Amino acid sequence: MNKTGRWFDAIIAGTGPGGATVAKELAQKNQKVLMLERGDNSGIRGTNWQAGIMAGIPGRSLLFADRMLAMVRGITTGGSSVFYYATAFEPPVEMLRSHGVDIANQVEEIKKELPCAPLKDELLGPMAKRIMESARDLGYDWNRLPKFIYQDKCRPGCWRCNYGCPHGAKWNARHFIETACENGAKLVSMARVSKVITENNKAVGVEYKRFGKTEIARADKIIISAGGIGSPSILRRSGISGAGFDFFFDPLITVMGTVEDLEGGHEIPMAAGVHMEEDGYLMTDMTVPQSLYMLFASEVFRFNKLFSHKKILQIMVKAKDSLGGRVTDGEGVRKKLAETDRAKLLQGYERAGQILENAGAKNIFKSWYLAAHPGGTAKIGEIVDADLKTVFDNLYVCDCSVIPEEWGLPPTFTLVALGKRLADHISS
Repeated sequence: MNKTGRWFDAIIAGTGPGGATVAKELAQKNQKVLMLERGDNSGIRGTNWQAGIMAGIPGRSLLFADRMLAMVRGITTGGSSVFYYATAFEPPVEMLRSHGVDIANQVEEIKKELPCAPLKDELLGPMAKRIMESARDLGYDWNRLPKFIYQDKCRPGCWRCNYGCPHGAKWNARHFIETACENGAKLVSMARVSKVITENNKAVGVEYKRFGKTEIARADKIIISAGGIGSPSILRRSGISGAGFDFFFDPLITVMGTVEDLEGGHEIPMAAGVHMEEDGYLMTDMTVPQSLYMLFASEVFRFNKLFSHKKILQIMVKAKDSLGGRVTDGEGVRKKLAETDRAKLLQGYERAGQILENAGAKNIFKSWYLAAHPGGTAKIGEIVDADLKTVFDNLYVCDCSVIPEEWGLPPTFTLVALGKRLADHISS
């Protein structure tokens, strides 16, 4: 067993939006920061092959729940933010405030620090435009969604948001990792944290494996940011047995139809949509690359549609699911989609079908069930307190696992705000 000779102010396990933000903020305050990332740190090329390695390996980044519901997570520097669609939904400030967590000031900071605006006309693709026009014609309050995108770097007709942006246009957690390293932080990739080392009820370091060797690093503060699946597994191995139960994972379907007077398939997804808050789901346009579309179609045996990608209008329906299930010790997901949540998705399917039909689409069908954004596995008020601290002194959690209630919206904006708040707390 090897031990690092350097003592750090903070060790951060995981480099998704929460962990990356804590690392950046602490490094800018002259803290000695060590970041441990389970995945690799290779440059983003935006290819199907690379995305498959980082987010499509069964049992690692591609997990399956009940009835083969697939859940995807990114295992690489930056985590799933490398593959998200940069949609900047406002954080649930009031919900978090009811749990003793106020991030209002951090939200305003982020709006000044990061690009956060709807897409310009020239970046709105033809499929998204057609869907928005149809939805509005039917009375839906369908509007462009704010994006964490540097739009001057964006390229019209580019579809690589899905596979990681190679042009640097889409903000992701890697941007903060780079800033942290520029300010003296150390990044170690291919390092999987096994457990937290505690002494006298205080966290003093972590044990991790890298290239088959077990190593130890020590620090004054330990922040676990390995995601809604990885973090509870680390916490359990560290003696916090209650982590990993009753979680959410934002189930979704895509609804597809064929149009003959448009040719697209290469545009920024989730450009516009509507949050049906009272009904418990979100609807947005969802143009995906050809390979992903072919997967969606083949899952439901629509083999006659495999090569219709350029003619397909596509709407995503994502539900706020009920809390339930558990994460296994081996990072598997055991959760059934509740009938009430399935009903939300089916209602969304009917509405999405009407929008597509009004837009001129034929042969409408839906994909099988998917899931994204697992969270609530180390909830505020249960596993961590309002400062995101666990029962062990100096041990914190900062990722989607701390969200205390089911939510149903992309979490990146919220996780960056929580990361800023935690960094302020630690440094003070």
